[in-house]
Order: sequence, then structure tokens, then C-alpha cells
Amino acid sequence: MSQFWSPVVHALSPYTPGEQPKIDGLIKLNTNENPYPPSPRAVAAMQAELDVDGDRLKLYPEPTGLALREAIAAHFGVGTDQVFVGNSSDEVLAHTFIGLLKHDRPLLFPDITYSFYPVYCRLYGIDYQCVPLDAQFAIRIDDYIEARPGAVIFPNPNAPTGRLLPLSDIERLATALPDSPIVIDEAYIDFGGESAVALIADHPNLLVTQTLSKSRSLAGLRVGFAIGQPALIEGLTRVKDSFNSYPLDRLALAGATAAVQDREWFDQTRRRVIASRERLAEELSALGFEVLPSAANFVFARHPRHDAATLSAQLRERRILVRHFKAPRIDQFLRITVGTNAQCDALVEALQDIV
Repeated sequence: MSQFWSPVVHALSPYTPGEQPKIDGLIKLNTNENPYPPSPRAVAAMQAELDVDGDRLKLYPEPTGLALREAIAAHFGVGTDQVFVGNSSDEVLAHTFIGLLKHDRPLLFPDITYSFYPVYCRLYGIDYQCVPLDAQFAIRIDDYIEARPGAVIFPNPNAPTGRLLPLSDIERLATALPDSPIVIDEAYIDFGGESAVALIADHPNLLVTQTLSKSRSLAGLRVGFAIGQPALIEGLTRVKDSFNSYPLDRLALAGATAAVQDREWFDQTRRRVIASRERLAEELSALGFEVLPSAANFVFARHPRHDAATLSAQLRERRILVRHFKAPRIDQFLRITVGTNAQCDALVEALQDIV
């Protein structure tokens, strides 16, 4: 604490990211990183961008990320003017909160969801309300429609639960609230859901955000994007250009563009994660865990006879990291990232010893 802090800083409760320990030999299943490497084409593109002596790095990157936006637009079948790119989906979401989600009526999001949302609200002075998930930890669309909010945001699949809403529910929400911005945070959509990008043409109030950190194995590159009708994208661009005109460096733009274009590697990798997730869920259930249905690259599970914090600590003693949240309603759950089959086997073997 410092006398030089502004009142805004004094009031903040910052987001706490997953632990990134510098310890060799850990099985790291706590931060939803993809266990497989990124596209070789992405790696080659970044190496090529360095050229012989890195001379290109003396030049600023293209400020609008045009080549990447063109690749994303081609992938989703939308116009380039419907795509916004930024330094991670967190930055894209930050611009979205200040640019699209601050209105007279409160912003709504689930009571159990991505914990960065209330941080953004406090940072930008956005009035918000949390809407409880149901007893099965599912989002109830009617609760949002009946509230008539200023705006709505939630992940699909939700995090940390992994539960997926069908596209029909999102369409019903966007239709019922035509004057409210609806933001669907699709960080995990590639592991089991259908993207709401398909609805954007008919819904000018709908914005979809995604990341290359999960399904494209580029968490270290920090690239995210949003897709919506041009008026929404223009709003995000105005915020971005009032904050940082060059959010993505030359290596990130080159690697991300190649990764989006390599559809074969993308499909192959996500299919492997999905197969491992289903196998892991079955094995955890056999050990007595309650496992929520997941469409993400993680599972959310609890054991009726074992405290989640204790389980997490016991796994750590065995050099296996998982994520435990001390939040109401979910403090007995563990969020477990889907690793390779070998990593999942090690986890299950450790839990067999423990439970």
C-alpha cells in the first residue's frame, strides 16, 4: 500500500491466476493449458519472422492485425471488418467491458464463472449483478431475460464448471434482449460446443470472444479475438486505439495467423483432448467422484467423502497440480485440466491411493 495509489487501486481485488511454479517434474493440471504443442506451421512462421538477424523486430507490427483478422474471417466465414484482435482474450474482454458493457442498467453474469469479470467491473466502475446457477450448476437463460439487464456476459462452456449451453438458448437470449449487448466468451468452445458466431449475422447485439491459448496451444503467445457486426468491432477498436495501438507483436501476429490457417493440426489436437477428457471423466466417476458434464478441456469434480482442499494438497505432495477454488458452492470441487493420457493416468493412480 502506498500514499501515491489512486482511490481506484485501493478498491481493487485483482484476479488471481493459476499457479505457475518453477519446479521440474510437476504434472501441471491447474491452468487449462493444452498438453500438446502448437501447430508446426505456427512455430515456423515465428522463426521466419525473425529472419536471419531479427532485423524485422526494429519495425512496428501492423497495427490492425490485418493478416490475422483475414485468417480468422476466412475460418469463420465472416467479413474482416467483423473481427477484432488483441493481446489475449483477457485484453479483448477488458476492452469489451469498458466499450460495450457499461450502461445504466446492471451487467449480468453467473455467480460461478470466470473470476476476472467482477475485477473488470470494479476497475471500470460497472454496476453488475450475479445470477445464480441452478442446482446442477447450469445457466438458466430465463433468469437473464426476466431481469432486463443493461448487458450480459458469460462463458460457453462456462468456467470453471465446463457446462455447455446449446446454441438455441443463446439465440433465444439475443432475440429476447435486442437492446442489450450479449457477449459469449468462448475460450473453450472448440472442445465440445458450437460457436455462437453462426448467430451474429442476425443479431447486431451479439459479440463472441475466443482465444488461441487453449485449442491452438498458444497460451504463451497471448492472442485473442472477437467477432461481431462491424459497429461492435468499431467500438472495440476505438477503445484499443485509446489504449495501445500495437497490442500484438510481429511474432504473435505471424504465429497466430499460421495457427488459425492450420485446420488439420487444430482438429487433430482438440480431438485428442476430447477423447482424453471422456476417458478421465469415466475413471474419476469409477473412483466415486461426481463429475459435471464438460465441454471444455477440463473437468470439474468432487468426492462425497474427501475434502477438496485436502485432496489438492495431497496431490501436490505427489507433484500433481490441480485447481481448487475457495468460493461458495464450489469449495468442494477440483478443476482438473485434461493432460496427456500419461498425465491423466498418473493423476488417477494418485487418486486411487488417496481415496
